[in-house]
Amino acid sequence: MQVEYNCHDGLDHVEVFRAFSADQDGKRMDFLDFVNVPPGATIGLHRHGDNCEWYVITYGQGKMIFCGEEIRVKTGDVMKNPAFSEHALFNDSDDVISLIVFQFSGENKYE
Repeated sequence: MQVEYNCHDGLDHVEVFRAFSADQDGKRMDFLDFVNVPPGATIGLHRHGDNCEWYVITYGQGKMIFCGEEIRVKTGDVMKNPAFSEHALFNDSDDVISLIVFQFSGENKYE
């Protein structure tokens, strides 16, 4: 487990366990992370390049900026962040948000 402070210029820290990275699988998938976002912490607003990043909320609830809109997310939600889109996650609750984050790039991305 690694702790990332100010993830994508977000607030506080998030806990990340990288279960998989591209160098393990010939770049079919860029990475697969298990992430915990404590209360009050954020993954800051950021934009990726030519890749598609997915968030699977496995526990908790919070607020997300998704394709220019502010929406509520909760356990069970699956969010596809398309290539070149901006997104952020804010834990405005009193409990942790746990999520799985994975990404595909270039010709391997699933749009």
